[in-house]
Amino acid sequence: MLNKALIENVLSAALTTGGDFSEVFVEDRFTNNMHYQGGKLEKSLAGRDFGVGIRIFKGLQSVYAYTNDYSEEGLLKAAKTAAEALQGVKSEKEIILPLDKQSIETAHPIQLMPSGVEKNRKLAVLRNASDIVTNYDPAISQAIVRLNDEEQNVLIANSEGTFVEDKRVRSRMAIIAVASDGTDMQTGFYGPGAYQGFEFIEGLDLNHYAKEAARIAVTMLHADPAPSGKFPVIIDNEFGGVIFHEACGHGLEAEAVAKNNSVFAGKIGEKVASDLVTYIDDGTIPNEWGSINIDDEGEKARKNTLIENGILKGYMIDKFNGRRMEAESTGSGRRESYKFAPTSRMTNTYIAQGKSTPEEIIANTEHGIYAKYMGGGSVNPATGDYNFAVNEAYIVKDGKIDKPIRGATLVGNGAKTIQKVDMVGNNLAHGAGMCGASSGSIPVNVGQPMLRVSEITVGGREAN
Repeated sequence: MLNKALIENVLSAALTTGGDFSEVFVEDRFTNNMHYQGGKLEKSLAGRDFGVGIRIFKGLQSVYAYTNDYSEEGLLKAAKTAAEALQGVKSEKEIILPLDKQSIETAHPIQLMPSGVEKNRKLAVLRNASDIVTNYDPAISQAIVRLNDEEQNVLIANSEGTFVEDKRVRSRMAIIAVASDGTDMQTGFYGPGAYQGFEFIEGLDLNHYAKEAARIAVTMLHADPAPSGKFPVIIDNEFGGVIFHEACGHGLEAEAVAKNNSVFAGKIGEKVASDLVTYIDDGTIPNEWGSINIDDEGEKARKNTLIENGILKGYMIDKFNGRRMEAESTGSGRRESYKFAPTSRMTNTYIAQGKSTPEEIIANTEHGIYAKYMGGGSVNPATGDYNFAVNEAYIVKDGKIDKPIRGATLVGNGAKTIQKVDMVGNNLAHGAGMCGASSGSIPVNVGQPMLRVSEITVGGREAN
């Protein structure tokens, strides 16, 4: 991507004003996006983006610059401009990288590189998914199917001797169903993704995913308005984990912890959750959407246990915030692209499997809400306060799932909610999503088994 001698010169130039750490991040990314709607291909875009990010530390100061001028003159200019922002004492430091780049053994084998697959082959899968949605029920008024795949090649080198390349390949399909009765519309969504090539897309059980998207839309079209009040809430597995990703996960990232902007700051070794809760961030799970071989600072992926049986064990830490905390990186430095400086971010974050069956959880709930599919939401990491939409929900009555309800929102505090988990299922599953933060939008998995929270405030229609 760039030759070793040039990278060494750029790293050295970045330290000419007294910086104590410099880093070069080179990215060459190929993307493909297809949008199928109304029985035809509406949009098909392919692109390539190349650029270089340069970062410098001086103590607890950090400077970041990026450019897509990869000539020697352009890169040295970017490095020196960034260095000037530190206004330190001029110095000359020679950087000598290892003779050979680090060898990365991938945990995520790829069978069909997306770039080598013909458009018509991809289009056939989109058309099939669209037909399944459209034919599900007369109430379906629209089917939208999107396919996104990418190949990201990166080179990471720094003044500490890191010199490594990595290839990341990801594929994802988004299936959206719209149901209408002439006066009202409801949507259903499913978005499976993986750290895989086109073999993942072609191997998807479309009868499951497309029919689920359609079923959600039709079911919610005929649902009653959700009640409001405080209820026991059963949150189903897979993407149900988004509530803890947002309400707890972000509070366990070093970017918040290092600035004392997290409810979990300074609480290592303390009980912060129910004894039933073990919370893990694991970037090593083979071929999962949020997995990595190395993070965007060149650190190897690892499994980080954040909370174990309710006790806070650790945080997700990147290099710079590790300086603030006097702690080592946990392989959690991630960024969207060369245009962003990395910071601590999640990979595949989930609540570990428990011992209860889903049937037991439902049967032991006399009256409550069953949130089958979660939607989007917002959270304040400093306080942990959250507000989430539920895409598909039901009343639970006398230990059985009763009528569907729509318009439900879950409102609460993550630190308190995680303490109120009183049943955890044995059906762990993961769901793919995109997470936005200061270092851009990145692929992450959220996950959990079915679990029950003894009380959450549910927003809906006021009771008469």
